[in-house]
Amino acid sequence: MTSFFFVIRLTLAWFLAFMLGVIVWNVLNEHYNGPAWPFVLICMALLGMVITGAFSHVRRVRLITGHVDGGSLSSRQRRQVEIPFEAGEAFRLLDAAVRELPRSENVESAPDSLQLRAKVRRLDPYGNKLPRRYSLFGWFNHRDNQILATVAPGDGSSSVTLICEPCSGAWSDWFRVDDGTNLENAEAITRAITRRVAERRRGEQAAARQTATEKELTVARLNLLHAQVEPHFLYNTLASAQYLTRTDPARADDMLGHLIAYLRHSLPRTGDALSTLADELERSRAYLEILRIRMGDRLKLEIDVAPELLATPLPPMMLQTLVENAVKHGLEPKPGGGTIWLLGRAKEDTVAITVADDGQGFSEAGSGTGIGLKNVRERLGLVYGNTATLAILANFPTGVAATLTVPSKAVGHG
Repeated sequence: MTSFFFVIRLTLAWFLAFMLGVIVWNVLNEHYNGPAWPFVLICMALLGMVITGAFSHVRRVRLITGHVDGGSLSSRQRRQVEIPFEAGEAFRLLDAAVRELPRSENVESAPDSLQLRAKVRRLDPYGNKLPRRYSLFGWFNHRDNQILATVAPGDGSSSVTLICEPCSGAWSDWFRVDDGTNLENAEAITRAITRRVAERRRGEQAAARQTATEKELTVARLNLLHAQVEPHFLYNTLASAQYLTRTDPARADDMLGHLIAYLRHSLPRTGDALSTLADELERSRAYLEILRIRMGDRLKLEIDVAPELLATPLPPMMLQTLVENAVKHGLEPKPGGGTIWLLGRAKEDTVAITVADDGQGFSEAGSGTGIGLKNVRERLGLVYGNTATLAILANFPTGVAATLTVPSKAVGHG
C-alpha cells in the first residue's frame, strides 16, 4: 500500500499541475477556437511518464533495501551514526568515507566546526550517464544530490548526523524522484564508516594480542635471566652451611639465619612485578652477612641511602648481582679484602644507585662485560627500555663503581 499511495501522490501532484496549466492556457488563449486535444494529449503523455518514473523509483528502492516504506521511498535520507571514537577521529573517518563515494566532488570540510558538505553527481541508474540539463525525461528526476554531515562530540564517542538529499527545495519532492540515489549514498557512507570502525577495532585487537605475546616473551626472558643469577649464590651458600655444620655449628646457624632473611626477600613474584630498593637492600645485606661469615674482617659494608628512596621500584636481584660482582671480581682476589658501599641519590625524575668497592679494580678478566653485567643491561632494557642505564667506572683510588640509573616511578616493559 505504501508503494501505491506514493505513486498516487506523485500522479495527483502532476495532475493538479497540468490542470493549473490548462486553466492558465485557457485564460491566455480565450480567443483560440482550435481543438484542445493536442494539449490534453501532451499532458496525458507526460502523466504517463510520471507514473512510469514513480513505479521505476519504487522498484529500484525495493531492490536496494529489500522492502519499501515511507522512509526508504523518500528522496531525502537522514542517518544517525554512532562512532566509538573522539570527535576529531570520527570526523576524519567521515571525511574519508565521503571522499571515497563515487562521483563526489566539491567536498567542503571544516574540521574545527566538525561540519562537512559535498556534492554528488547523479548518474542515470539505467543508462550510466549524467542527466542532460534540457532532457525532457531527465527533468522529472532530481539531477544532482548533496551531502550534509555534522559530528557531535560525546564522552569518548561521537554521533554523526548524515543528510543525503537532492540539490533542490523540498517542494520538488512532490514532483520528482531520485531513483534511490540518495538512499544508496546514505547506505554507502554508513557502511564505509562501519567498515573503518571495524578495521580499527581489529587493528587494536591485533595490537593488543601482539603486546600480550611480547609481554609473555619478555616475562619469559626476564625469568630466564633471573634464573641464571640466583642459583649461583644459593648453591654456594648451602655448600658452605653444610661444611660449617660439621666444623662450626654456631656459625652455620648464623649463616642459615641470614639465608632465611635472604630468601624472605626473594619470595616469588609475578613475572613482571618489580621489587623495591628497600627489599633489594635487605637482600644484599643478608647476602653480604653470609659472605662475612666466610671472609671475616676482610669484608666491610657501608650503606648510605635516603629513606625517601627506599620505595623506588627495582627489578628483583639486580642490585644483588652488582654486589656479588663487586665481591667476586673486586674484593675476593684482593689479599686484604676491602669495603663495599651501597649509595642512593635522587636526580630529578631518576634515582642513581651505586655499588662501589675498593678492590682489585678492572682487569683483563673482568672489565664490565661479564655475563652478570650483561644480564643486568639486558634486564634494564626489557623493563625500562631506554629510560635506564648501567655505568661501570673505575673507583678512586682503587676498585670499581657500578651505577644503576632508573626512573623514580615504575614503568611498563619497553
